[in-house]
Formats: sequence, structure tokens, C-alpha cells
Amino acid sequence: MLYWLTGLSDGGDFFNLFRYITFRAGGAFFTALIFGFLFGRPLINLLRRKQSNGQPIREDGPQSHLETKKGTPTMGGVLILGALLLATILWARLDNGFVWMVMFVTAGFGLIGFADDYAKVSKNNVAGVSGTIRLGLGFAIAATAGFWAQYLHPDPLAGQLALPVFKDTLINLGWFFVPFAMIVIVGSANAVNLTDGLDGLAIMPVMIAAGALGVIAYAVGRVDFTEYLDVHYVPGTGELLIFVAALFGGGLGFLWYNAPPAAVFMGDTGSLALGGALGSAAVATKHELVWAVIGGLFVVEALSVIIQVLYYKRTGKRVFLMAPIHHHFEKKGWAEPQIVIRFWIIALILALIGLATLKVR
Repeated sequence: MLYWLTGLSDGGDFFNLFRYITFRAGGAFFTALIFGFLFGRPLINLLRRKQSNGQPIREDGPQSHLETKKGTPTMGGVLILGALLLATILWARLDNGFVWMVMFVTAGFGLIGFADDYAKVSKNNVAGVSGTIRLGLGFAIAATAGFWAQYLHPDPLAGQLALPVFKDTLINLGWFFVPFAMIVIVGSANAVNLTDGLDGLAIMPVMIAAGALGVIAYAVGRVDFTEYLDVHYVPGTGELLIFVAALFGGGLGFLWYNAPPAAVFMGDTGSLALGGALGSAAVATKHELVWAVIGGLFVVEALSVIIQVLYYKRTGKRVFLMAPIHHHFEKKGWAEPQIVIRFWIIALILALIGLATLKVR
């Protein structure tokens, strides 16, 4: 929105700063960060009043959680989404289709998560909204985003899958592009949701992954960068750097209150929305396969659950002491901060590997 000031004022160099994506990204970051600091504590106090028992804790989870996390309010994702969407609307170009597509997915999955969190706290159980309804709504949102992205992509890239490392290599998915995009977006949303099981565990890897995707979005949205890096040019994606900067600022503001011991959990409101946002950004930038590397931590968390369930149904035995895999390490005696910080390190390493694919050709 502030971008339009450059066309309404003759204020010289100052207002011309709004034309630069990097300047507006900084503005979005600080706007979201300040929003988080200003409204974090009032929101937590409100959630505590409305949620007398806090987030319901699974009895089949680690027994220590029944004591250490009991009474902690959930739905803290509202703080992240409020900061993220406000800062994006304020600082991004609102004539950019990719910005609206990613915000649509973020808000849509946020609403699904909010409904699920509300059902849990109002009924004081862990059931929430049925998985079938959640998946159905999620796939509907992702399908819309898939068609939207295909419409926004230039003709040479529409319906194509770009392969990392291999220069100029495209696979024509044709009609399967939309189902593929649906799997990427819904899979991302649920993978981040599964990762959100310890204080601070999900939000920092989300910010790290978002930062990497932001660099990619900026690079593939500039024709000079794409020519130098030998990657596909996707006009308009550079504006997603504003969204990513806002996510980073909102995430830091939330982490201030979510750091161990957490004063609030993001809940499905935050984890589904952020996962969907990252998946849709990967689809927008034509870096879906690179996203599997950057978000490798989330992939491993999701795979640990899938492997555990399938193996148990087949043999009656467990591969992991408990799934998702961060609970496996809890069972092995790792302290919660130890798990969280080590997973942050892994997320950073994977993000750097993903970024390296931009130049390795």
C-alpha cells in the first residue's frame, strides 16, 4: 500500500525509496516485529482468560508434557498472522498476483487451524475438527492456489516442473501440475503442523526456511539475477520478499513469547498457515523440489509419522520410540532445549544447501 505513495507525492528521494523491494522488505519486517511486541502480551492475557485449561495435552504423548505444558494457551498463531498480513498489505505492491495468492493460502489455512484450535479448547479435548474435513478444505484452498499460480506463471513455465541443478531442464506436468501443487501446499502445511510439538521448535525453522525462499523469490524475480544464476525467470515473484520479511518479523515477535518455557503455543492456527504459506511460495517460484531440501526438517518429521503408522499396522512394532521424531529423542533422554536448538541447526544447514542449488548448475 505504501508503494503507491511514490505515485502520489513529489517528495523526492525519500518517497522513491518505496520503489525498492529491499527497503519495503525492511519496513515489513519492522512493522511485523513491532506488532508482535505490542500485541503479544495483551493477546496472551486474552487467551488465558478465554482458555481456562489452556491447550489440551495428548495423554499418549510424553508424560512430562502433562505437567510442564498444562494450562498454556494456544491460538498464538493469531499474533503471527495479524503481524504478517498487516505488514504485507501495508508494504507490498497490491497489484501483484503472487502476493495475493500466498496471502490467500495463508489466511485460508489459518482459518482451518483456528477452527480446529477452537474446537479443541471449547470441548477440552484433542479431537478438534475431523481430519477429513481439514484435508478437504486444505486441498480446496491448495487447488485454487495451483490454478492461480499456473495463470500467473509466464507461458514457457506454466504447468512445468523445474529441476534443481540441471540447467534449463523442465518437465511438463500438464494437467497434473495442479494436483502436484496441492500435494506440495497441503503436505507443507501438515508437516509444519507435526513439527510444532516443543517450545520454539517450529517457528525458528519456519523463519529459516522462509528466509531461504525469500532469497530465491527475489533472485528469480529479477531477470539479471536469473541470467547470472541460470535459473528460470518468474516475473513478479520478487515481491514475495515483502511477505517473507513480514513473516520473519512476525515470527520473531512470536518467538519472544514462545521461547522455552512457552507462554503461548501457535496452535494449528499458526502451524497450518505458515506451512501452507511456505508451500505456496515454493509453487510460485517454481522451486518445489528445492523446497523439499530447504524444508527437509519438516519432511523428516512428517515421514517419521508415516513410517511409524505404516510399520506398526504391518508388524505391530514401532520404528521410533514415539513419533513425530522429536518425541523419539525426548524418549531417549534429550532435554527439550537440546532437541530444539539441534533441530534449528539442522534447519539452517538444509536451508544453505537449498540455496546452493541456485548456483550449482
